[in-house]
Amino acid sequence: MSDEDDDVGGEVVLIAAYSRRQALEDGTLVDVTELAKQAGIKAPVALTRSVWEKYVELSPAAEKAGNDKTGRLWDILWMFRCAALQRPDEAEIRYELHVVTDAIEPSLVELKAIIGPGDDGEAVITILLPEED
Repeated sequence: MSDEDDDVGGEVVLIAAYSRRQALEDGTLVDVTELAKQAGIKAPVALTRSVWEKYVELSPAAEKAGNDKTGRLWDILWMFRCAALQRPDEAEIRYELHVVTDAIEPSLVELKAIIGPGDDGEAVITILLPEED
């Protein structure tokens, strides 16, 4: 499901809604708020399932390189924090970091973070692949 609006006679009618809470419950988003707090990030943080699978889960090369999930997640969060401190007024922040993917030699990858309202209007952060919405 996604949010879709239909303009009917000047009125906007909500056809469907998919909340952040639902996305967390069904695994579309992965809540990483606890480690984010340790990195100094105050707002709740979630990664898309795609980011989690590509850059947190351990590939054979990442295992061989001695990576672990917590360290990989920490790198994603810490680099976001550094980028956000440089651009505090932006609602979308793109940033890069090196991650071991399919080869032991780390690859430079780009992520984006969207800072916006959660289900109850609170500030939340979602980290996504650049092509995701």
